[in-house]
Amino acid sequence: MADSPSTKKKQKRSVPSGQLHIQATFNNTIISFSDKKGNIVSQSSAGANGFRGSKKGTAYAAQIAAEKATEAAKGFGMKSVDVFVKGVGQGRDAAIRSLGSFEISIDSIKEVTGVPHGGVRPRKVRRG
Repeated sequence: MADSPSTKKKQKRSVPSGQLHIQATFNNTIISFSDKKGNIVSQSSAGANGFRGSKKGTAYAAQIAAEKATEAAKGFGMKSVDVFVKGVGQGRDAAIRSLGSFEISIDSIKEVTGVPHGGVRPRKVRRG
């Protein structure tokens, strides 16, 4: 029943342009390629590439993670991306620079790090 003639072969999705999301924290860097609607095409992180502990937060680990995710995205035919950077870690610049060796053109770079407005609630008044 699995080899019935009505089953269709799954087509390889072609995504010529999309988005690159970089989340760079102090502890890890997560790289995600998505199409224009936000559906993930490929993703990688420093932890997924074998880095452990404090090495996950380094710029080199972010570069390796970006290269792995970019290789997978190139398989879908990705040619140009809009970059969205979030966070304050070391991997921000390293991840963007590593795209240069894969001939993916960067249309725009946007900073989407959250900024607190109002801050956290202050401590209660000390009595004594």
